[in-house]
Amino acid sequence: MKTTITSESKVPELRLDVESGGNAERRAKLLPLGAMMMAGLLGAADASAAEEQTLPTVTVKANADQQPDGFRASKTRVGKVVQDPHDVPQAITTITRSLMDEQDANSLKEALRNVSGLSFNAAEGGRSGDNMMLRGFYTFGDIYLDGIRDTAQYNREVFNTEQVDVLRGAAAMLFGRGQAGGVINQVSKTPMLYGINKVSVGVGSDGYMETKADLNQRIGETTAIRLNVMNRDEDSPRSNPVTGTTPEIHRQGFAPSISFGLGTDHEVTLSHLWLQTNDRPDYGVPFNSVAKKPETNYAKSNAYWGVSGQFDESETNVTTLNYLFKISPDTQWRTVVRGANYRRSYWAGAPQNGAPSTNGGGAKTREFDTDNFVLQSDFNTVFNLFGMKNELVTGVEYLKEGSKRWALQNLGTTANPVYKSGHYTSSAPNTYSGDTYSAYVQDTVEFVRDWKLTVGVRRDEMRSEYQSPSGTGSINYRGDFGENSYRTGLSWQPSAAQHYYVGWSDSFSPTADLYQLSGSQYPAERSKVSEIGAKWLLLDGNLAFRTALYHAVKNWERNTDLESTASILTKKRESNGIELELAGRMTENWEVFSGLSLIDAEINEVAPTTGNANFVGKMPRNTPKQTFNVWSTYQLPAGFKVGGGMEYKSKRYGGAPTGTAAFNPNWVPSYTRWDAMLSYDQPKYAVKLSVQNIFDKLYYDAIYDNGGFTYVGQPRRVILSTEYKF
Repeated sequence: MKTTITSESKVPELRLDVESGGNAERRAKLLPLGAMMMAGLLGAADASAAEEQTLPTVTVKANADQQPDGFRASKTRVGKVVQDPHDVPQAITTITRSLMDEQDANSLKEALRNVSGLSFNAAEGGRSGDNMMLRGFYTFGDIYLDGIRDTAQYNREVFNTEQVDVLRGAAAMLFGRGQAGGVINQVSKTPMLYGINKVSVGVGSDGYMETKADLNQRIGETTAIRLNVMNRDEDSPRSNPVTGTTPEIHRQGFAPSISFGLGTDHEVTLSHLWLQTNDRPDYGVPFNSVAKKPETNYAKSNAYWGVSGQFDESETNVTTLNYLFKISPDTQWRTVVRGANYRRSYWAGAPQNGAPSTNGGGAKTREFDTDNFVLQSDFNTVFNLFGMKNELVTGVEYLKEGSKRWALQNLGTTANPVYKSGHYTSSAPNTYSGDTYSAYVQDTVEFVRDWKLTVGVRRDEMRSEYQSPSGTGSINYRGDFGENSYRTGLSWQPSAAQHYYVGWSDSFSPTADLYQLSGSQYPAERSKVSEIGAKWLLLDGNLAFRTALYHAVKNWERNTDLESTASILTKKRESNGIELELAGRMTENWEVFSGLSLIDAEINEVAPTTGNANFVGKMPRNTPKQTFNVWSTYQLPAGFKVGGGMEYKSKRYGGAPTGTAAFNPNWVPSYTRWDAMLSYDQPKYAVKLSVQNIFDKLYYDAIYDNGGFTYVGQPRRVILSTEYKF
């Protein structure tokens, strides 16, 4: 007899199936309520065993609260179907809501500090929003929201995020064009039939104040609404030593959603995300041109180089309609339609050699207006063919992208510049438009008991146009790309607690992707990634441990500043590494999340006319050889909990000279940041004290592509927050 607990549409559901064998039997974990119900059902089954040889499936639905994941995620859709990350034949890191809450991680960037092998870039080509490196490769084109591309340039918040999945390695077969490092997928909160309502207020040092609310209400038998709101203000201890100006953050968000048919065969969810930012941007500090490391020659070694008039304003609107049709227990059809608009305007001061001044140094100005429309439809089913179990996933997608980019006009003087949103130079805007048509199919076949072979292929047809002010408005570039992407893997799961796999996948990124021209008309970047890994569930499934060894090769790579339209730095590069990760409960009261990444990356070849031959054999920029992170909490008596952790990154190279100059790059030193928290949690309320960067370490966590400057990491910050639950 097999007993399983399943959860569909976030409605706790108890199912009793009579069959033998299977890994699920060894993995089943029952809620206390489910255990009592199971005992009764089993007793009834034993009493009637003489009369009936088999029992039909019994389904019992309840509205009891579903316990959220701790540090170990129990499900993900990053593989196009809902499954346990343990069963995905590829390295995956999942940052849960619990982990983000305990760390007071309020932005996507802060949440991603938990991902080993990941580092941050700084404003390449005007890309001053979220911009990361993973396994030594760019990922700014690989950010997704609920499985749909979310590549516009803005700073993402996590107030409406349930978890963040990082699928490592090439993933173009599942997601379309992208890089070799991996995919970062944000999973939004959605309505549930059981009530969760939380309101919180946090205050902290340097003008920190944040209010949040997560409100969920059932309004019918199968209908529920949910509303998440956020408002946050931050000042900074960094200031301009000449003017006294400090960088600031002012952000607010609003995310309503409604779901119909929860727990039925037809579920419909309509949601909207609105996010507004009004910051005074901080572009960090310059490099010392002689020492080749961050500038520390001023009274305040972390002095702010901006001025009061500078701004970073953005407004993001994303509307999504999601329809899920459960055709049978093993067959689902899911269709998503999304329209999104991203507007952003900013004036920032790029730090220059010399002391901070009253005019903010070199002006960086941009204004963007980006519109995306997506139609995505996926179908998955399970069937037997020739005695072998098949798990088929197939789908189609249409993506329409349009973007305009302006340079702002100086309304002041050269000595005292003034820029404002909506005031452009006389030049026509740069424009980008693209249409992408995609189809994919993947099948996983259990050809021998406990052995599965996964094979998938995707076809992307992309038609794009890029137009710049030069050329009197003519089209400067038209790209027609048709590319195949593949994914294959072999898995052996001798028990529910063990998974050993070997996999291969590839990806591509075409010229003029991401709404601007990145090099001349070169062939699409192509990446190939091989990976061997193992995953274990320990301590009755409460603790997950994984390791992966990978080899990634990328050809025709364009990794200079994307604003440059005439250079390609490295024609071929590779990255080899090993990763280890631990997530879950060591004991009933002790939780831990930790990751280690060791990377050996190298530039193999440069373009013969535009690259610097002295780069060959060198380590690529912003690729730390070692990264390590750990966060751990312990539940004390009477509702108290204590926790803490650290983040370590080794030395990283910044930009290096082009042409024929010797390899003598800027670099930032290694760093270790320590954090801690203490909380008191009761059924109706909670109080928490967090200290970020306990020792006030001056460190640099992001590097500008060509090495002109580097971002300063979070100074010490103390946050006291309260939460009311009802």
